[in-house]
Amino acid sequence: MSAQAITASPTRSEFLDGVRVSVPVFVASAPFAMLFGALAVDNGFSVFEAVLMSAMVFGGASQLVGIELFGHHAAGWLIVLSIFAVNFRHVLYSAAVGRYLAPWTKPQQGVAYFLLTDPQYALTETRALRHQPSFAWYMGLALPMYALWVVNTGIGAWFGTLIPDMTALGIDFLLPIYFLGLVMDFRQRPLWLPIVAISAVASVVAYRTVGSPWHVTIGGLAGVALAVIMPPRFSGVGVAEAKA
Repeated sequence: MSAQAITASPTRSEFLDGVRVSVPVFVASAPFAMLFGALAVDNGFSVFEAVLMSAMVFGGASQLVGIELFGHHAAGWLIVLSIFAVNFRHVLYSAAVGRYLAPWTKPQQGVAYFLLTDPQYALTETRALRHQPSFAWYMGLALPMYALWVVNTGIGAWFGTLIPDMTALGIDFLLPIYFLGLVMDFRQRPLWLPIVAISAVASVVAYRTVGSPWHVTIGGLAGVALAVIMPPRFSGVGVAEAKA
């Protein structure tokens, strides 16, 4: 066996491991991609424009917010600001996973940040508890999500009129349930419960007072603020280094 085959095998194995982990994600997100496609066409987009938006933005929540605002003929600045509010959490995601991406090349990091989503972030953090995430594993996780999100958008846009009311069927609740499972994966971390609690309370209060989509950003910032102000002995920061 050549040296090239020996080095390629672990890469292939890690890529396939990422693909395996991605299966529950794109199964759960498929109805939302189709729902977006149907809503986009209903709001005046062509099938091509709907698919292009999914390919370029690749952010379910921000796409749904944007398409609703497009449909209501909102001002351009309001659409941009609202999408920024929904996607502000990705600034925090990027800062968190950046430490794992440091050994990668700059082009690899650029691709990784573009493909960074909620489940991508959570699963990368979970992976980092056991192994340093590799670029092959990350691509195995991200590429199926991306490809099927775009494909399912096209399906929803093309056959949108044939899709039943997903809200009535409860299909729209699949992804929130999956996200709840991702959050539960972090329950062994210090301050998990108080951070989740304060984020939830702040998000609900913001939803009732400020409104959507700002409750997403406000809830996230509340959790970050609690983590920052708590003493290191409660957060676990620096504990490992001190023991070493």
